[in-house]
Amino acid sequence: MKFLDQAKVYIQSGAGGNGCIAFRREKFIEYGGPWGGDGGRGGDVWAEAVDNLNTLIDYRYQQHVRAKNGEGGMGKVMTGAGGDDAVLKVPVGTQIYEEDNETLIADLSEVGQRVQLLRGGNGGFGNAHFKSATNQCPKFANPGQPGEEKTIILRLKLVADAGLIGLPNAGKSTFLSRVSEAKPKIADYPFTTLNPQLGMVRIDGTDFVLADLPGLIEGAHEGVGLGDRFLGHAERCNVILHLIDGTESEITKAYKTIRGELDAYGNGLMDKPEIVALNKVDAIPPEALSKKKAALKKACGHDVFVISGVTGEGVTEILRAIAEIVRNKRAADKAINEPKTEWAP
Repeated sequence: MKFLDQAKVYIQSGAGGNGCIAFRREKFIEYGGPWGGDGGRGGDVWAEAVDNLNTLIDYRYQQHVRAKNGEGGMGKVMTGAGGDDAVLKVPVGTQIYEEDNETLIADLSEVGQRVQLLRGGNGGFGNAHFKSATNQCPKFANPGQPGEEKTIILRLKLVADAGLIGLPNAGKSTFLSRVSEAKPKIADYPFTTLNPQLGMVRIDGTDFVLADLPGLIEGAHEGVGLGDRFLGHAERCNVILHLIDGTESEITKAYKTIRGELDAYGNGLMDKPEIVALNKVDAIPPEALSKKKAALKKACGHDVFVISGVTGEGVTEILRAIAEIVRNKRAADKAINEPKTEWAP
């Protein structure tokens, strides 16, 4: 299934049903009076986060979502049926914006979270509603209120345990295909990956989701290249795996370029745990490898993993490092969410 992380959708709530003008006409009841019922209320438009979706591809083909209108009132003071609601099923991690793409309406970060986007119109009153001591036979009723409408932007930020970042052609897709069952497109040219890819990884009994984010370049936080929309996917990751192409001549510059983009983008990306790996070491002579590793370690300020996505060298060690951070984060989240029991003395 093609990954789609942004969609534009027109939504419309249902209109209320019209009130009914009716009069009681029965044998032996000469002055039956008004008998018209109220119209039904129009359906609302909701958005709900569900756990069996990971893309917005459905809204590539369903760009208009409308709730049902309420039914009109009927005789015998019968109220019309309310219109059915329309529910947009979206993946966890979806943000909903106004049409300007800047005003945030809702951030659906948990399964089952719902938000009302539009309210249906109220049904009109039937003529029975207007009966009074001074007007015992009203011959009018209210029309139903119209529904609301707007255009919204759905923007998905992946909920993954680890995010895979780096310059274009750093070997991210090759690494993902080796450690998971994901089948990303792999080729020897920049920007091969144009959409984020997800893979499920298992190591030492720990499962975690690894997201391969499209290659970033200098100025990405301002929308250059593939744009800052892919930086947003890294916001929800617990750890960032930063791959550096070991065959490049300026590896420290490559590292600082990506870190500079994370810093400029903000939103806490610089504070996330980072694992740095020198990739494609199978194509580097041993004497040059030691120098590059030392230079990269000096640039990032911590240990550097040496791996090869092609041969598998060093892959197990780096997966164990990621899994340890993921386990610690899950344990911390569980401790926060567990209810505390207070014992009385």
